[in-house]
Amino acid sequence: MISTLLPAVLTSVAVLTGTAAVGAPIDWPAVTMALLLGGLLAARRRWPVGVLLVSASVLIAFQGAGLFEGGWVWPLTVACYTVAAAGRTRWAVGTGLFLLLYALAWDWAVASGSAARALAAGGAETLWLALVLAIGNARHLQARWRLQMEQAREADARRRLAEQRLEISRELHDILAHTLAVVGVHLNVAADALEESPEETRQALRTAMDVRGKAMADLRSLVGVLRIEGDAAPQPGLDGIAALVAAARATGLAVGLHEEGDLTTVTGLQAVAAHRVVQEALTNTIKHADAGHVSVRLSSTGAAVTVEVVDDGRGAAALAEGHGLTGMRERITTLGGTLSIEGSGGFAVRASIPLKA
Repeated sequence: MISTLLPAVLTSVAVLTGTAAVGAPIDWPAVTMALLLGGLLAARRRWPVGVLLVSASVLIAFQGAGLFEGGWVWPLTVACYTVAAAGRTRWAVGTGLFLLLYALAWDWAVASGSAARALAAGGAETLWLALVLAIGNARHLQARWRLQMEQAREADARRRLAEQRLEISRELHDILAHTLAVVGVHLNVAADALEESPEETRQALRTAMDVRGKAMADLRSLVGVLRIEGDAAPQPGLDGIAALVAAARATGLAVGLHEEGDLTTVTGLQAVAAHRVVQEALTNTIKHADAGHVSVRLSSTGAAVTVEVVDDGRGAAALAEGHGLTGMRERITTLGGTLSIEGSGGFAVRASIPLKA
């Protein structure tokens, strides 16, 4: 409210002050024009160009009728600034130049003033108009820059949110898909052996419960991280692959684990990606491959870590990548690595992950 009324009051006072400065009486025409120019500014934010044009018309009318002699441009200072600050600089420049040319012609031809006096007055008002428009245009550029920065921040926030949601979906899939696959196999074993081998049934159920407990711990850690409660649980790495192999062996699958090179140098995101590749590959073998044997091979050369999981199952002629395979590929490519998946003559997953970006 104050930002709207203050320019109006200041303009009205300035018009009356300018009238007194040139020795003209402050009578009802001067007061009327001051109130008109000030009152029009109340609508300057909604209709900046319209307010400028109407104000210019009022000024020309009072000047032409000989009711005001205080100047042609400066009474419209606030209106010109508002138009320039709104990004409509051409309207402000055009209106200002028209008033200057009109004033030059009026002072020289109609008021019978000297050319030198008319040019001097016009030059001073030209400089004032240029200053006002420069400040208004700078304000417009500053506002546009702030808007662009805000839009960039919002776009970056949306991108980060999308990346976080994608990462969460990968983690949930990796945890749940592997757990459900292993638990499902053991529940089937328990159901088949319930009558003939109670001990085998109990062992299968214990294994299923252990796997379920590990998955619940992983999910609690993930939820805790999302809630920012406590310290983040350590991400799985290469040292957790032995547990994946043991869980797969417990389903009756023959799993061979072969390690080459110094795997202790593989840490961070590369270790997490390698762990998830093995986890997803073993899950697919258990669920879909109908395989009897699977080979897991890990190799580190110091420059890259290579993961290879190959089974002797039935494979697939045409592979349809679901969430698991898609997430696996996204993990690897994000780290600058390569991933190949083959389904002929068994299921084979091969990934190469550089250890340095």
